[in-house]
Amino acid sequence: MKPFRKNVAIAVDGGGIRGILVTRALAMLEDHLGKELHEVTDLVAGTSTGSIISAGIAAGMNATQMHELYLTLGETIFRKSWRSRLWPLTRYRYPLEPLARALENQIGAGKVGDFWNREDPMDVVITAFDLLENRSRFIKPYKAEYRDWPIVTAVLASSSVPTFFPVVEGRYVDGGVGAYANPCYLAAYEILYCLKWNLDDTTLISLGTGRDPQGVLPGQPERFHAWDWIAPILGAFLHSADDQQVHLVETFFERLDFRRFQVNLRANIGMDDTSQAAELVRYGEEMGDMILNDRYDRALRILPELPPRG
Repeated sequence: MKPFRKNVAIAVDGGGIRGILVTRALAMLEDHLGKELHEVTDLVAGTSTGSIISAGIAAGMNATQMHELYLTLGETIFRKSWRSRLWPLTRYRYPLEPLARALENQIGAGKVGDFWNREDPMDVVITAFDLLENRSRFIKPYKAEYRDWPIVTAVLASSSVPTFFPVVEGRYVDGGVGAYANPCYLAAYEILYCLKWNLDDTTLISLGTGRDPQGVLPGQPERFHAWDWIAPILGAFLHSADDQQVHLVETFFERLDFRRFQVNLRANIGMDDTSQAAELVRYGEEMGDMILNDRYDRALRILPELPPRG
Protein backbone atom coordinates (compact mmCIF):
# COMPACT_ATOMS: atom_id res chain seq x y z
CA MET A 1 0.00 0.00 0.00
CA LYS A 2 1.27 3.43 -0.92
CA PRO A 3 1.86 5.62 2.13
CA PHE A 4 -0.85 8.13 2.94
CA ARG A 5 -0.16 11.80 2.43
CA LYS A 6 -0.01 14.37 5.24
CA ASN A 7 -3.79 14.85 5.45
CA VAL A 8 -6.15 11.86 5.38
CA ALA A 9 -9.94 11.80 4.92
CA ILE A 10 -12.32 8.84 4.92
CA ALA A 11 -15.75 8.69 3.24
CA VAL A 12 -18.14 5.77 3.71
CA ASP A 13 -21.25 4.92 1.67
CA GLY A 14 -24.65 3.90 2.99
CA GLY A 15 -25.75 0.28 3.13
CA GLY A 16 -27.29 -0.79 6.43
CA ILE A 17 -25.95 -4.09 7.77
CA ARG A 18 -23.35 -4.03 5.00
CA GLY A 19 -21.38 -1.80 7.35
CA ILE A 20 -20.02 -5.14 8.56
CA LEU A 21 -17.81 -5.39 5.49
CA VAL A 22 -16.51 -1.81 5.78
CA THR A 23 -15.63 -2.12 9.46
CA ARG A 24 -13.82 -5.41 8.82
CA ALA A 25 -11.80 -3.78 6.03
CA LEU A 26 -10.98 -0.80 8.25
CA ALA A 27 -9.90 -3.13 11.06
CA MET A 28 -7.41 -4.71 8.64
CA LEU A 29 -6.19 -1.23 7.70
CA GLU A 30 -5.69 -0.30 11.36
CA ASP A 31 -3.71 -3.50 11.94
CA HIS A 32 -1.50 -2.61 8.98
CA LEU A 33 -0.95 0.98 10.12
CA GLY A 34 -0.46 0.10 13.77
CA LYS A 35 -2.74 3.05 14.58
CA GLU A 36 -6.44 3.63 15.08
CA LEU A 37 -8.18 5.65 12.40
CA HIS A 38 -9.05 8.58 14.67
CA GLU A 39 -5.29 9.07 15.06
CA VAL A 40 -4.79 9.14 11.29
CA THR A 41 -7.63 11.22 9.87
CA ASP A 42 -9.02 14.72 10.53
CA LEU A 43 -12.06 14.39 8.25
CA VAL A 44 -14.71 11.69 8.06
CA ALA A 45 -17.83 11.77 5.90
CA GLY A 46 -20.67 9.30 5.84
CA THR A 47 -24.19 8.57 4.69
CA SER A 48 -26.57 6.23 6.54
CA THR A 49 -24.48 3.32 7.86
CA GLY A 50 -21.47 5.40 6.77
CA SER A 51 -22.56 8.11 9.20
CA ILE A 52 -22.51 5.55 12.03
CA ILE A 53 -18.97 4.53 11.11
CA SER A 54 -17.82 8.12 10.65
CA ALA A 55 -19.26 9.23 13.98
CA GLY A 56 -17.66 6.20 15.62
CA ILE A 57 -14.23 7.12 14.26
CA ALA A 58 -14.65 10.75 15.32
CA ALA A 59 -15.72 9.61 18.81
CA GLY A 60 -12.51 7.61 19.19
CA MET A 61 -13.76 4.08 18.54
CA ASN A 62 -11.48 1.71 16.69
CA ALA A 63 -12.62 -0.33 13.71
CA THR A 64 -12.56 -3.65 15.56
CA GLN A 65 -14.94 -2.27 18.19
CA MET A 66 -17.31 -1.03 15.48
CA HIS A 67 -17.11 -4.33 13.62
CA GLU A 68 -18.02 -6.29 16.75
CA LEU A 69 -20.94 -3.94 17.39
CA TYR A 70 -22.32 -4.50 13.89
CA LEU A 71 -22.08 -8.25 14.41
CA THR A 72 -23.70 -8.26 17.85
CA LEU A 73 -26.31 -5.53 17.41
CA GLY A 74 -27.45 -6.26 13.86
CA GLU A 75 -30.17 -8.68 14.89
CA THR A 76 -31.31 -6.32 17.67
CA ILE A 77 -31.65 -3.33 15.35
CA PHE A 78 -33.20 -5.38 12.54
CA ARG A 79 -35.21 -7.64 14.83
CA LYS A 80 -38.10 -9.34 13.05
CA SER A 81 -41.46 -8.58 14.66
CA TRP A 82 -45.13 -8.23 13.79
CA ARG A 83 -44.27 -4.84 12.31
CA SER A 84 -41.69 -6.16 9.87
CA ARG A 85 -43.81 -9.20 8.99
CA LEU A 86 -46.88 -7.08 8.23
CA TRP A 87 -45.00 -4.54 6.13
CA PRO A 88 -46.09 -2.87 3.79
CA LEU A 89 -49.28 -2.68 5.83
CA THR A 90 -47.21 -0.87 8.48
CA ARG A 91 -45.53 2.51 7.94
CA TYR A 92 -42.06 1.16 8.66
CA ARG A 93 -40.41 -2.16 9.54
CA TYR A 94 -38.15 -1.41 12.50
CA PRO A 95 -38.29 1.08 15.40
CA LEU A 96 -35.31 3.42 15.84
CA GLU A 97 -35.01 2.99 19.62
CA PRO A 98 -32.56 0.02 19.54
CA LEU A 99 -30.22 1.91 17.21
CA ALA A 100 -30.56 5.09 19.29
CA ARG A 101 -29.68 3.21 22.49
CA ALA A 102 -26.66 1.58 20.86
CA LEU A 103 -25.41 4.95 19.62
CA GLU A 104 -25.89 6.59 23.02
CA ASN A 105 -24.00 3.75 24.73
CA GLN A 106 -21.04 3.91 22.35
CA ILE A 107 -20.85 7.55 21.23
CA GLY A 108 -22.44 9.27 24.20
CA ALA A 109 -24.74 12.26 24.58
CA GLY A 110 -22.45 14.84 23.00
CA LYS A 111 -23.29 17.54 20.49
CA VAL A 112 -22.14 17.63 16.89
CA GLY A 113 -20.12 20.77 17.64
CA ASP A 114 -18.07 18.86 20.21
CA PHE A 115 -16.10 17.22 17.39
CA TRP A 116 -14.82 20.64 16.31
CA ASN A 117 -14.35 22.32 19.68
CA ARG A 118 -12.15 19.73 21.36
CA GLU A 119 -8.36 19.90 21.67
CA ASP A 120 -7.84 17.71 18.57
CA PRO A 121 -10.67 18.93 16.29
CA MET A 122 -12.23 16.49 13.84
CA ASP A 123 -14.32 17.56 10.85
CA VAL A 124 -17.36 15.35 10.28
CA VAL A 125 -19.81 15.52 7.37
CA ILE A 126 -23.08 13.62 7.85
CA THR A 127 -25.77 13.67 5.18
CA ALA A 128 -29.53 13.65 5.75
CA PHE A 129 -32.50 14.53 3.57
CA ASP A 130 -35.01 17.12 4.76
CA LEU A 131 -38.49 16.19 3.51
CA LEU A 132 -40.05 19.51 4.55
CA GLU A 133 -37.54 21.58 2.60
CA ASN A 134 -36.94 18.94 -0.10
CA ARG A 135 -33.16 19.20 0.09
CA SER A 136 -30.09 17.39 1.30
CA ARG A 137 -28.55 18.63 4.53
CA PHE A 138 -24.84 18.42 5.23
CA ILE A 139 -24.43 18.30 8.98
CA LYS A 140 -21.03 19.66 10.05
CA PRO A 141 -19.65 20.45 13.53
CA TYR A 142 -18.56 24.02 12.76
CA LYS A 143 -21.86 25.16 11.22
CA ALA A 144 -23.97 27.17 13.66
CA GLU A 145 -27.25 25.50 12.66
CA TYR A 146 -25.94 22.02 13.49
CA ARG A 147 -23.39 22.39 16.29
CA ASP A 148 -26.03 21.98 19.02
CA TRP A 149 -27.61 18.92 17.41
CA PRO A 150 -27.09 15.74 19.48
CA ILE A 151 -24.69 13.47 17.62
CA VAL A 152 -27.19 10.63 17.98
CA THR A 153 -29.92 12.70 16.30
CA ALA A 154 -27.65 13.53 13.35
CA VAL A 155 -26.73 9.87 12.84
CA LEU A 156 -30.33 8.69 13.20
CA ALA A 157 -31.46 11.29 10.65
CA SER A 158 -28.84 10.06 8.18
CA SER A 159 -29.69 6.39 8.82
CA SER A 160 -33.50 6.49 8.71
CA VAL A 161 -34.06 4.65 5.45
CA PRO A 162 -37.67 5.21 4.29
CA THR A 163 -39.94 2.16 4.86
CA PHE A 164 -37.27 0.56 7.09
CA PHE A 165 -37.25 3.19 9.87
CA PRO A 166 -39.58 6.04 10.88
CA VAL A 167 -38.94 9.63 9.89
CA VAL A 168 -36.77 11.50 12.43
CA GLU A 169 -38.32 14.60 14.02
CA GLY A 170 -41.08 14.55 11.42
CA ARG A 171 -38.78 15.61 8.56
CA TYR A 172 -35.39 13.85 8.25
CA VAL A 173 -34.62 10.62 6.39
CA ASP A 174 -31.60 8.78 5.03
CA GLY A 175 -29.06 11.00 3.28
CA GLY A 176 -29.03 8.55 0.38
CA VAL A 177 -32.50 9.77 -0.62
CA GLY A 178 -30.61 12.63 -2.26
CA ALA A 179 -27.64 12.09 -4.56
CA TYR A 180 -25.14 11.38 -1.80
CA ALA A 181 -25.37 7.71 -0.83
CA ASN A 182 -21.69 7.86 -1.78
CA PRO A 183 -20.31 10.98 -0.02
CA CYS A 184 -16.84 11.02 -1.62
CA TYR A 185 -17.53 14.19 -3.63
CA LEU A 186 -18.76 15.94 -0.48
CA ALA A 187 -15.52 14.92 1.25
CA ALA A 188 -13.40 16.24 -1.64
CA TYR A 189 -15.33 19.52 -1.63
CA GLU A 190 -14.85 19.79 2.15
CA ILE A 191 -11.12 19.15 1.76
CA LEU A 192 -10.50 21.87 -0.80
CA TYR A 193 -13.10 24.57 -0.21
CA CYS A 194 -13.85 24.33 3.53
CA LEU A 195 -10.71 22.98 5.19
CA LYS A 196 -8.53 24.42 2.39
CA TRP A 197 -6.12 21.49 2.49
CA ASN A 198 -3.52 21.27 -0.26
CA LEU A 199 -4.64 18.47 -2.59
CA ASP A 200 -1.02 17.47 -3.16
CA ASP A 201 -0.79 16.73 0.57
CA THR A 202 -4.09 14.86 0.90
CA THR A 203 -5.35 11.27 0.62
CA LEU A 204 -9.08 10.52 0.39
CA ILE A 205 -10.19 6.94 1.07
CA SER A 206 -13.69 6.18 -0.24
CA LEU A 207 -15.37 2.91 0.77
CA GLY A 208 -18.44 1.35 -0.81
CA THR A 209 -20.67 -1.25 0.83
CA GLY A 210 -20.87 -3.69 -2.07
CA ARG A 211 -22.04 -3.45 -5.66
CA ASP A 212 -25.09 -5.57 -6.39
CA PRO A 213 -24.81 -8.14 -9.21
CA GLN A 214 -25.29 -6.59 -12.63
CA GLY A 215 -27.61 -7.82 -15.33
CA VAL A 216 -30.01 -9.64 -13.00
CA LEU A 217 -33.50 -8.83 -14.26
CA PRO A 218 -36.87 -10.32 -13.20
CA GLY A 219 -37.67 -11.86 -16.58
CA GLN A 220 -37.53 -10.47 -20.12
CA PRO A 221 -37.52 -6.65 -20.27
CA GLU A 222 -39.73 -6.53 -23.37
CA ARG A 223 -42.45 -8.28 -21.35
CA PHE A 224 -42.17 -6.10 -18.22
CA HIS A 225 -45.26 -4.75 -16.54
CA ALA A 226 -45.10 -1.35 -14.85
CA TRP A 227 -44.19 -2.85 -11.44
CA ASP A 228 -41.38 -4.98 -12.95
CA TRP A 229 -39.39 -1.83 -13.73
CA ILE A 230 -39.15 -0.67 -10.11
CA ALA A 231 -36.22 -2.85 -8.99
CA PRO A 232 -33.98 -2.49 -12.08
CA ILE A 233 -34.55 1.27 -12.37
CA LEU A 234 -33.91 1.83 -8.67
CA GLY A 235 -30.76 -0.32 -8.80
CA ALA A 236 -29.48 1.47 -11.89
CA PHE A 237 -30.16 4.87 -10.32
CA LEU A 238 -28.37 4.04 -7.08
CA HIS A 239 -25.26 2.56 -8.67
CA SER A 240 -25.10 5.22 -11.36
CA ALA A 241 -25.31 7.95 -8.72
CA ASP A 242 -22.59 6.28 -6.64
CA ASP A 243 -20.22 5.97 -9.59
CA GLN A 244 -21.01 9.53 -10.69
CA GLN A 245 -19.63 10.83 -7.39
CA VAL A 246 -16.40 8.93 -8.11
CA HIS A 247 -16.16 10.47 -11.59
CA LEU A 248 -16.73 13.97 -10.20
CA VAL A 249 -13.88 13.58 -7.73
CA GLU A 250 -11.38 12.20 -10.22
CA THR A 251 -12.37 14.85 -12.79
CA PHE A 252 -12.33 18.00 -10.63
CA PHE A 253 -9.81 17.07 -7.94
CA GLU A 254 -7.04 15.58 -10.08
CA ARG A 255 -4.18 16.30 -7.67
CA LEU A 256 -5.94 14.54 -4.81
CA ASP A 257 -4.68 11.07 -3.88
CA PHE A 258 -8.14 9.53 -4.33
CA ARG A 259 -8.59 5.84 -3.58
CA ARG A 260 -12.01 4.28 -4.14
CA PHE A 261 -12.64 0.72 -2.96
CA GLN A 262 -15.68 -1.41 -3.70
CA VAL A 263 -16.44 -5.13 -3.83
CA ASN A 264 -18.74 -6.87 -6.28
CA LEU A 265 -21.38 -8.95 -4.51
CA ARG A 266 -22.08 -12.40 -5.94
CA ALA A 267 -25.72 -12.16 -4.81
CA ASN A 268 -27.92 -9.36 -3.51
CA ILE A 269 -27.70 -8.75 0.24
CA GLY A 270 -30.47 -6.61 1.69
CA MET A 271 -29.56 -3.78 4.03
CA ASP A 272 -31.36 -5.64 6.86
CA ASP A 273 -30.29 -9.20 6.00
CA THR A 274 -28.43 -10.17 9.17
CA SER A 275 -28.33 -13.83 8.06
CA GLN A 276 -25.51 -12.87 5.66
CA ALA A 277 -23.18 -11.56 8.38
CA ALA A 278 -20.52 -14.25 7.79
CA GLU A 279 -20.56 -13.56 4.04
CA LEU A 280 -20.22 -9.83 4.67
CA VAL A 281 -17.17 -10.50 6.85
CA ARG A 282 -15.60 -12.35 3.91
CA TYR A 283 -16.39 -9.44 1.61
CA GLY A 284 -14.82 -7.14 4.17
CA GLU A 285 -11.62 -9.16 4.09
CA GLU A 286 -11.68 -8.94 0.30
CA MET A 287 -11.99 -5.16 0.54
CA GLY A 288 -9.28 -4.99 3.19
CA ASP A 289 -6.97 -6.88 0.85
CA MET A 290 -7.82 -4.40 -1.92
CA ILE A 291 -6.94 -1.46 0.35
CA LEU A 292 -3.63 -2.96 1.43
CA ASN A 293 -2.66 -3.71 -2.18
CA ASP A 294 -3.97 -0.52 -3.87
CA ARG A 295 -6.52 -2.35 -6.01
CA TYR A 296 -9.10 0.32 -6.74
CA ASP A 297 -12.72 0.07 -7.78
CA ARG A 298 -13.45 -0.28 -11.48
CA ALA A 299 -15.36 3.03 -11.41
CA LEU A 300 -12.03 4.86 -11.14
CA ARG A 301 -10.18 5.97 -14.27
CA ILE A 302 -12.73 4.80 -16.80
CA LEU A 303 -13.36 8.21 -18.37
CA PRO A 304 -11.96 8.28 -21.90
CA GLU A 305 -9.34 10.86 -22.76
CA LEU A 306 -10.51 13.50 -25.23
CA PRO A 307 -8.70 13.57 -28.59
CA PRO A 308 -6.64 16.67 -29.41
CA ARG A 309 -8.68 19.56 -30.82
CA GLY A 310 -8.14 20.70 -34.37
